[in-house]
Amino acid sequence: MIEIGNLRVTLARAGVYWWDGGAFFGVVPKTLWNPLLPADEQNRVPAALNCYVVESGGQRILIETGCGERHDVKSRERMKLPEGSGRVPVDPGSIDIVVNSHLHWDHCGGNTVDGSKMVGGPDEVLPAFPKARYFAQRGEWEHAQLRLSRDGVSYRDVNYASLIAAGKMTLLDGDASVAPDVEMVVTPGHNRDMCVVLARSKGETFCFWSDLIPTAAHVHPTWVAAFDLYPLTTIENKARLLEQAVRDGWWCGFAHDPNVAFARIGKDNKGRFTIDEQAS
Repeated sequence: MIEIGNLRVTLARAGVYWWDGGAFFGVVPKTLWNPLLPADEQNRVPAALNCYVVESGGQRILIETGCGERHDVKSRERMKLPEGSGRVPVDPGSIDIVVNSHLHWDHCGGNTVDGSKMVGGPDEVLPAFPKARYFAQRGEWEHAQLRLSRDGVSYRDVNYASLIAAGKMTLLDGDASVAPDVEMVVTPGHNRDMCVVLARSKGETFCFWSDLIPTAAHVHPTWVAAFDLYPLTTIENKARLLEQAVRDGWWCGFAHDPNVAFARIGKDNKGRFTIDEQAS
């Protein structure tokens, strides 16, 4: 937990899954990334499902909702995701706002639950956070509807369609404040409409990088995941925002780092970005 001015930010990890290391690090040689995030015998690396709760002005704002629980046995085995994990460890009724940086399954899979797990019939899909307002980008939702061969598998309507239909999810058209101290900023690279989330108070900033910088190992601007649709844009935006993070002393949170909850970014004597300070 860290405090940013009048805000409190807490890590709420929904679990850890394992995914191919080559996919996470793209063209970066394994000899460089493996010492930082060691792979298992199947070349999978641990990828945390890091969600964050920002307490601001009496509101509790949840950034991301993990991958949820809708995974069959085969999928869980492939990801080494234990049964029962995937949901955010918070009181669902305590959350006022849910922010989805984008709509990939591992970032918004916990948005909804099946009716059989709560009140309602087994075919009903319900908000996992019953009193919350949900926010995502309209452009991201529109892209999800295309089900393109490149990334269509990343989108699952069950995670957001019922929320939109019920008026529980607001689709934004670009940068927007979802609370007085919390802003979603569209930052292309991973895909066209992904957002980083900035929480600011009294001159201090917490930045949730989402998949722009998924782990602390990815602070090198050119270390880009193979998932990214626009890798050159990722590099440009990483370099720009990392410079600002160093200059302004931001606390940062990474979507998938299994070891680092919060970190400040620095530079070494060769001008390379580094992890300077950590908090748990």
